[in-house]
This record gives sequence, C-alpha cells and structure tokens, in this order.
Amino acid sequence: MEAAERVHEAMRAVPRARYLPRAQRFFAPADMALPIGHGQTNSQPSTVRAMLELLDVRPGQRVLDVGAGSGWTTAILAHLTGPTGSVVGVERVPALVEMATANVGRAGMPWASVVCATPGVLGAPDEAPFDRILVSAEPDHLPADLVAQLAQDGVMVIPVGGRMLRVRATAAGPEVERTGYYRFVPLVP
Repeated sequence: MEAAERVHEAMRAVPRARYLPRAQRFFAPADMALPIGHGQTNSQPSTVRAMLELLDVRPGQRVLDVGAGSGWTTAILAHLTGPTGSVVGVERVPALVEMATANVGRAGMPWASVVCATPGVLGAPDEAPFDRILVSAEPDHLPADLVAQLAQDGVMVIPVGGRMLRVRATAAGPEVERTGYYRFVPLVP
C-alpha cells in the first residue's frame, strides 16, 4: 500500500472531531485550522494529509511528533506505526498535554504518549534517534537540534520560513526537499 492510501486509511480511523474542544467539533469536517486553546490550532486536514504523505511512516518505526497539540497527529502516527512501533508527542502547553494524553489514551494505542516539552529543548533528544519526525510548528530556519535526533535515513517533515521541507538524514548530512507553501504557529523551544 502506498503512503497516500495508508494516510487516508489512518485519518479515517482517527476522526478529527474526537481531538477538538467540544465547541469546535461541529467544524471538524471543514478543511481549515481550528483553535484548540492557548493560542494553538489543530491543523487543517489537507495539510496534515500532505505532511504525513511526505513523512511516509511505516509499521514498527519510532516517531517523534513535535507540537502534538490535542493529540490528533500523535494518534494518526500511532495508527501508522502500529503496536510494533512507538510515538512520542511533545507539547509545550501543559493544559494541551493533559488534553492530548486523555485523547490518545481513549484511542487505545498504548505505544503512543504525549509529554510536556522541556523548556529550551526541541524534541526529545533523550529518546532519539527517531525514524520519523513530524513538526507542526514553524521555525525561521532548519533546527540542527531536531535534525540530530533523526536516525540514519530517517525523515523529518517541518515547515520552515513558509515552505514545507522533507529532510532525510544521510551520512553526508541532511538532504532537503522543498515542497509547498504553508503557515503554522511559531516553533518555540
């Protein structure tokens, strides 16, 4: 099965509405970013789909979800890795960590968790390396700290300066492919 088919199936299996505040659930089918509180948003489904297709998550992989928000992408990633994989979501807003932890817990995928980000630290360097890293917040430049958390031949999808990047870790250094234009909330370490 190709990445697009796997992502489509995973997004159907993990309905967005379950990861939104009650007042936003009516809008879940809309292809737009929706507020989840604390100045953060749940990304629009077409953007999530595009990012996940670029990420190409496979069963059994170790995945990092930076900017986990309400836990929706963490749960989709966990569906893609299956129980032989693992997913760590990091989020800097404690109230959202609580929301995401409850949401992911209800999804019944114990191989996925959401933790509070360590202030001043990007990602989860103590748990690295990761086969895949999804970043749902935008820095001005490609963060070397996150690139360093990729396993050899690992892939990271991250919006940087308005462009979506697909970064692959190689022995010669990161290979960067630029794709479409996107807007995200700022990445804050």
